[in-house]
Amino acid sequence: MTIEVKVPTLGESVTEASVATWFKKPGEAVAEGEMLCELETDKVTVEVPAPVSGVLASVLAPEGATVTPGQVLAEIREGAAAEAAPAAPAATEAATASEAPAAPAGTTAPASGEGEEVEVKVPTLGESVTEATLASWFKAEGEAVAEGDILCELETDKVTVEVPAPAAGVLVRRLAAEGATVTPGAPLALIQTGAGAAAAAAPAATAEAPAAAPEAAPAPARRADVEDAPSARRLMEEHGLSRDQVQGTGRDGRIMK
Repeated sequence: MTIEVKVPTLGESVTEASVATWFKKPGEAVAEGEMLCELETDKVTVEVPAPVSGVLASVLAPEGATVTPGQVLAEIREGAAAEAAPAAPAATEAATASEAPAAPAGTTAPASGEGEEVEVKVPTLGESVTEATLASWFKAEGEAVAEGDILCELETDKVTVEVPAPAAGVLVRRLAAEGATVTPGAPLALIQTGAGAAAAAAPAATAEAPAAAPEAAPAPARRADVEDAPSARRLMEEHGLSRDQVQGTGRDGRIMK
């Protein structure tokens, strides 16, 4: 089955964006929630996640293209990668029946374990405030959360609102991307609670901890290969600045506008 990846809502009065960077190429396997590309507007930078797991079949809007909300960006062939993914853990499990299977088991536990999914919604934003922009996510999909942990931050013209986890469990899905415009009561994310979530929490933390250390060391080396936002490059040229003089705040040290 082929799933279309579309341009999300970009914000109030924002009618178009530029495709700044593609992080995945046609033919590559993608996991649900994995970032496929980055869109840039005059106001915000929006990352577009994969709605399902599978294989990126085609990219329909190249880097530099102008796109509008609802336009199809890419197509994902669902199931091809999803079916292949468990094969590797299964082979590892057969070869080593000790610590190696722990991570795959923890990853699948939320889906098969007991418990329920709790919906995280946009809270009341204040008198006469009818919408907000999702400024930042502090938790990734698959990450364990405790009740009260701050999941994301919303911004309005008047206030900044932190959204806490209503229950302990695992953040299984983010339903709104950074830069999206949301309204009170709209769903933001889903949290898996119960036995399945509890089983997933410890392996998830163990798997992510080693990954954080390797990323910190190579970061400076990768910056040379990261393509900066077009608007940022223009501003640096206008002000006579080099990349070394500007601290990148985007993905992998990418310099944004």
